[in-house]
Amino acid sequence: MGAGFAAQGLLQPAVPKAEADLLDALIAQPHAPSGSGGTTISQGRADAPQDVRGLQAQRAPGGNGMADPGAGPEVPLEIRVALLKLSPSPRFSASGPWQLSDRDGRVLQRGAGGETADVGSQLASAAEVWLETGSEGHLLADGRPYAGRFRVLRAADGVQVVNHLPLESYIASVVGGEMPSSWNIEALRAQAVAARSYAMAHMARPADAHWHLGDTTRWQNYTGLEAVSAPTREATASTAGVILSYQGGIVESLYAATQQIVDEAHGHLGASMSQTGAQELAQQGLRYNEILGRYYQGASLARLQAGAG
Repeated sequence: MGAGFAAQGLLQPAVPKAEADLLDALIAQPHAPSGSGGTTISQGRADAPQDVRGLQAQRAPGGNGMADPGAGPEVPLEIRVALLKLSPSPRFSASGPWQLSDRDGRVLQRGAGGETADVGSQLASAAEVWLETGSEGHLLADGRPYAGRFRVLRAADGVQVVNHLPLESYIASVVGGEMPSSWNIEALRAQAVAARSYAMAHMARPADAHWHLGDTTRWQNYTGLEAVSAPTREATASTAGVILSYQGGIVESLYAATQQIVDEAHGHLGASMSQTGAQELAQQGLRYNEILGRYYQGASLARLQAGAG
């Protein structure tokens, strides 16, 4: 089980704002993928800004800061995750038809499911390439399945692979990477909200010019589709868009496996959730918002919305 921690506790804006302005801090995001030909392969690129002006965060009703705002429709945000656990020269393929293209969308190579993409030779004359597949399939890197698309950048010691995928797809994987999927659904829901808030904090403050955060437990444990299951999808969908907020800012929600690790690693950083503690509270009958209220005291829950206002 991963620790999923960072170097700070609560993110607060330089100038206090209402929660409706939470997403003003987000950096430009890529356009949502657009279809291309019979295999519906996307063509969006990393430097194409996504319009987030219609996004806002809605506070839960009532005086209780941890009132449940309820899940909403998925907000179309794309997160960029550096796949740091891959080998220096990974093998690339897909479960179905795929294409390799340059940053301008020019197709360099096409292949069928299971065929290896010749990324190395294409990077000999290009700084980056994109590997994409149809909407019904998934990509493979060193045999591990991933949702979304790959941006592969030439690096001094091999390649740097960045997985671009929908935020909620990423959260469903992190929940399974950080908690056993057999745990109580309310603990999984609490994990989903904590993981979403942590991810969004890094979307506002990315670790690198090309990616928001990595896939190791230095950030959050992300292993692609291997960690996704029916319970992790349910936990994610039933809390869709819900984040932790503090004084109008996004909570960089720290958490660790046990209360002992929380105290030792995060005691000086502020609020942090014990994952085994969350499971124990869920088994006692507490709902996810009540569990989060025990660990992130003073914070509130907000729900992201698209096209509001």
